[in-house]
Amino acid sequence: MQEKAEKLVKWLQQQIQLTGVKGLVVGVSGGIDSAVVANLIKRAAPNASLGVMMPCNSNPQDLTHAKKVVDAADIDSVTVDLTRTHAMMLEEIQTQLKQVNVFNEENQQLADANLRARLRMSTLYSIATNHNYLVVGTDNAAEWFTGYFTKYGDGGVDLVPLVHLTKGEVKKLAEYLDVPTEVINKKPSAGLWEGQTDENEMGTSYAMIDRYLEGKEIPEKDKEIIERLHNRTAHKRDLPKTPQKF
Repeated sequence: MQEKAEKLVKWLQQQIQLTGVKGLVVGVSGGIDSAVVANLIKRAAPNASLGVMMPCNSNPQDLTHAKKVVDAADIDSVTVDLTRTHAMMLEEIQTQLKQVNVFNEENQQLADANLRARLRMSTLYSIATNHNYLVVGTDNAAEWFTGYFTKYGDGGVDLVPLVHLTKGEVKKLAEYLDVPTEVINKKPSAGLWEGQTDENEMGTSYAMIDRYLEGKEIPEKDKEIIERLHNRTAHKRDLPKTPQKF
């Protein structure tokens, strides 16, 4: 894990040099992936790294964990509470849709969740512009392969240092980086609604996805779920589609 950490830190430093920016910023959620990235960018840019905490109708425990992460990493941080902004924006959108009788109640939980993720993305880029920093993403190999991220939300970043690491490898890296134990051991969740967990939403486990990515045998049911998720979310990993020039 020391070798992996050193290579990722060096790669992050190279991206700073190549782009001519001053530093790096990451959204710190209180989860393991963002905790690892916060530690990596602190090592890559000790005096020009920032962790941003963005509660938005969130579980208070998430903010508590996020604060423990930035304290343990000794990284500069700022908190931007998006709860009021999110509520006002969602209400206005829903009001306008209802006025023209096209409001779809069934899709509102997902619309709500995706709006939170995209508000966080906009916040990170506003802060990154202020500092002349790059936005660093937190998606690991399992999330990237299955498309378990919001397009132009948490998927809207400049760099994805963990994209080749399985969830298990991220956990080992977190242990090496001395991420707080309660963050390492908590159930993975995007914190998008009460009781939401990544694995319940995906229908399979990170352990199964890791085994699949490592080329190991897994139950056919899990294989079908993983491949279906991958195929259905291909558009998230591609640039916008364009017609042929004419």
